[in-house]
Amino acid sequence: MSRFMHGDSVQVMGGFPDKSIDFILTDPPYLVGFKDRSGRTIANDVNSDWVLPASREMYRVLKDNSLAVSFYGWNRVDTFMQAWKEAGFRVVGHLVFTKPYASKSAFVGYQHESAYLLAKGRPPLPDVMPWEYTGNRHHPTEKPLSILRPLIKTFTQPGAIVLDPFAGSGSTCVAAQECGRRLIITEKKNMNTQTPENALADDVADLEESLYEFHLRLRDMTARHLWHGASLEQRMTGLLIEGIDSDLVKLCRRAAQIRKHYR
Repeated sequence: MSRFMHGDSVQVMGGFPDKSIDFILTDPPYLVGFKDRSGRTIANDVNSDWVLPASREMYRVLKDNSLAVSFYGWNRVDTFMQAWKEAGFRVVGHLVFTKPYASKSAFVGYQHESAYLLAKGRPPLPDVMPWEYTGNRHHPTEKPLSILRPLIKTFTQPGAIVLDPFAGSGSTCVAAQECGRRLIITEKKNMNTQTPENALADDVADLEESLYEFHLRLRDMTARHLWHGASLEQRMTGLLIEGIDSDLVKLCRRAAQIRKHYR
């Protein structure tokens, strides 16, 4: 038994029996109004009205002595933490997945994703795990299978029912099936149907994303070499990297133009 259910997760979970789910693994909206460079957005990412009702339903449908893993937005952690605790969850662990790239750079470079382990139960995974880049081809914040599979295998037994009330691209669905678990997923937005044009646009968007991430790395390298008091060799290296970065930015802009043509 595996089911994909289209609709509001709170309403859908409201129809589930009490204590019917073995494990919850979910990546809800981060409440930041996210929009990627291709203009894709995430449902219910602009208000927090759903967080507590969804948390209460998750707690109600989860079996006793079971676990939930939820990703979250770090700058909205107070909202998520308050809702989880008010719903009845006990926070028992924190998982960090390191990225080989920075998804954003401001005061610091954001090179990790985090999730909380809720409820109680079995031995924990290592607190820090490496991250594999997905290219975000099917969803603006797509999670890699390589970090979802260990969570499912560690915290469930074969045949267990896994719930993801915020399915997004369906990564949890694929990971659960590969691990031999049953699953129930809900998603408010329709999951994209791939046409050849959409597939090509996704490939170009993937290329654009990779170019942009490389640009961020080169920018950081340039800043390390072009600073007041740097040696002549350092400045020459910095100027060389800056020139490469300039060409890379042009390629990134060209990729963006091609992607818009196919959207």
